[in-house]
Amino acid sequence: MTLGRTSPLSGMMSSPLRGPPPRPAVKAGSVALRNVSKTFSNGTVALSNLDLEVREGEFVSLIGPSGCGKSTALRIMAGLTAPSSGTLEGGGGADVGFVFQEPTLMPWATVFDNVWLPLRLRRMSRTAAASAVLEALALVGLSKFTGSYPRELSGGMKMRVSIARALVIEPRLLLMDEPFAALDEITRFKLNNDLIRLKAELGTTVVFVTHSVYESVFLSSRIVVMASRPGRAIDDIAVPAPADRDEAFRSSPAYVETCRAASLALHGAMAEDDYL
Repeated sequence: MTLGRTSPLSGMMSSPLRGPPPRPAVKAGSVALRNVSKTFSNGTVALSNLDLEVREGEFVSLIGPSGCGKSTALRIMAGLTAPSSGTLEGGGGADVGFVFQEPTLMPWATVFDNVWLPLRLRRMSRTAAASAVLEALALVGLSKFTGSYPRELSGGMKMRVSIARALVIEPRLLLMDEPFAALDEITRFKLNNDLIRLKAELGTTVVFVTHSVYESVFLSSRIVVMASRPGRAIDDIAVPAPADRDEAFRSSPAYVETCRAASLALHGAMAEDDYL
């Protein structure tokens, strides 16, 4: 250490020849993909050199053409699949919740037992998990349906159970892969409002995949637009709205203008796809 301070070589200790300083580690609840590429065994290149950082407390939506690697990026963040190259910082681990496109509920199990599942896999007894399960169901408005079975629920209620199952582990990072795509517009709007409320209450970082520009603008603090062949980020749009936005935001000038900007970026992504 003394040599480093007094030697004529000390000026070289921080020389660019030694490379750039390392990036600071992402905070808990944050996630970053650094120069990530993913090629599947059949040769399909899903992602190429994707750089994406989601900071703690953000709500970031990923939009782009079908096949642009949005779901693949989400699965890498969750630790469900590994990148072919590049690095994942944050993400993975026990404090990540994942909501799939379909509710994927166990049809033979009650609502309570479906939500208990992640804690059961952690060897937590039904009794020990009861308070956490009931709290998660209360958050999504299903306290009166603990003993119901999936066949007795509407599509929107099934998705609420799926969200409760992700929340029961108290995730720092919540990953959602087009969870409302199959629902009717009224139910989708209602669940969008509920998700805004949950985000405000819990402060969880959210990464949300959707094909809907309008949904992405209503929910997000940032929108990342991806182009495919291969998947990569081509635009990053900030949404100028408070976190506790309500239905009035849907008719505001800021909403309309941000929808326009996101739509133009999405058309640009599709044009790049056609060009390639």
